[in-house]
Amino acid sequence: MTEDQTEFHAGYVTIVGRPNVGKSTLLNTFLGMKLAIISPKPQTTRHRLLGVLTGDNYQIVFLDTPGLLRPRYELQQAMLQAAEAAIADADILLFMIEATETPNPHDLEALEKLIATNKPIVLVINKIDLIAKSKLLPLIDTYRNQHEFADIVPISALLADGISILLETLVKLLPVSPPFYPPDFLTEHTERFLVAEIVREKVFQLYGEEIPYSTSVQIDEYQEHPEGKDFIRATIYVEKESQRRILIGKKGAALKRVGELARADIENLVNHPVYLELWVKVREKWRKKARDVREFGYGPTIRKL
Repeated sequence: MTEDQTEFHAGYVTIVGRPNVGKSTLLNTFLGMKLAIISPKPQTTRHRLLGVLTGDNYQIVFLDTPGLLRPRYELQQAMLQAAEAAIADADILLFMIEATETPNPHDLEALEKLIATNKPIVLVINKIDLIAKSKLLPLIDTYRNQHEFADIVPISALLADGISILLETLVKLLPVSPPFYPPDFLTEHTERFLVAEIVREKVFQLYGEEIPYSTSVQIDEYQEHPEGKDFIRATIYVEKESQRRILIGKKGAALKRVGELARADIENLVNHPVYLELWVKVREKWRKKARDVREFGYGPTIRKL
């Protein structure tokens, strides 16, 4: 073995980019399981999510972040603060863009902020399965003219194409360090948190327009029953009575569908049957009220170890 192979590398890698570029899909692909919820809608991710990948000679603490945006109300401000805190915690910044889009002012503005941190930046060009290879090189050249990246790695997070190359790149860039967490540690997030996220994901997947963005999910009760079904009661908060009616649907049919899909994913998460009870309540304009946003748990979380 060489000296590099015997040394252990560990550190924090923060995944950054605009909404809907595939950050959560990349995290799930690295971990080999669904930790982060996903949907075709932008701004699905609202929290800083921590996922740990441990190998023979490395431990990568991934921080998935809400998409970088210009906030228009308190919830988006809290999401941006969560992303900024994760950037501050990073040893390596993984800046994701889409291969299908040319650089736009928002991407370049975000890149300038990352460059100002003086941290190593790996440019990850996602969704390469959607373009011809002839279009990839000009995009790489354009970004090379913007910054001297630690590396540039084209991938398809959905198809896991290029993931092994990206992993090798990150391990080489990580500092020599003992691991931060035990080898079998996956995430700091509780089952209550993950269950709430699963319910919210189903709302994003099943409803259109403004309803998904107006919802927040809180777990009111979680009773574990080792020899039977766990009992979970959750409340979905919306901002208007009209949204509550749509979310519930005629004779409760729409909400029942949310529960059915969520329960299947929750049972896959906890590996045993659960009973899921869903309620819908109105909290007017909660996204615009700092107190409500904090109460629902949005914003920066505990900094790294």
